[in-house]
Amino acid sequence: MDWLDLFTTILGLLYIWLEYRVSIWLWVVGVIMPALDIVLYWQHGLYGDAGMACYYTLAAVYGFCFWKFKKTRKKQEPLPIVYMPRSKYLPVAVFFFAAWAATYYILVTWTNSTVPVLDSFTNALSFVGLWALARKYLEQWLFWIVVDAVCTMLYIHKGIPFKAILYGLYIVIAIAGYYKWKGMAKRVKVRG
Repeated sequence: MDWLDLFTTILGLLYIWLEYRVSIWLWVVGVIMPALDIVLYWQHGLYGDAGMACYYTLAAVYGFCFWKFKKTRKKQEPLPIVYMPRSKYLPVAVFFFAAWAATYYILVTWTNSTVPVLDSFTNALSFVGLWALARKYLEQWLFWIVVDAVCTMLYIHKGIPFKAILYGLYIVIAIAGYYKWKGMAKRVKVRG
């Protein structure tokens, strides 16, 4: 048994529970877990995921600061859960495809990755998902549902069973999180 697989899976459960509850403490766990995941993924040849874990670690610091210090303009209230503005759709799509292509190129050029298409896909969509989470966009859950489904298959294929189970659970929790946040976004009545 890989203790790192098991321990980071436990941290992952804590992270998703805190995200579901809209707790700022998710970002603290969001620093520790991916820092350990760098080692885990590298050991299993998931170089894109190892690189993504570096990004997650840094992005967790950004997310914590954004949630802690970003206030609405009208009042000094916490940032509300909102829908992603339609004006962001095209730039996000362009960024996603560019990040996918760049990550794929890096993986096939400088690593011996056996799953470069899917590894780079989940990385590119994770960039988008984490950015959307930091801004409290409801749609972040939809990005994570896709990432989690692909990662579940990848981790089974790569022999990381606890992470595979975790990401399978993430799919269920992401669906529940989407509906919870959707109800909260409606109460806020902010669309942008």
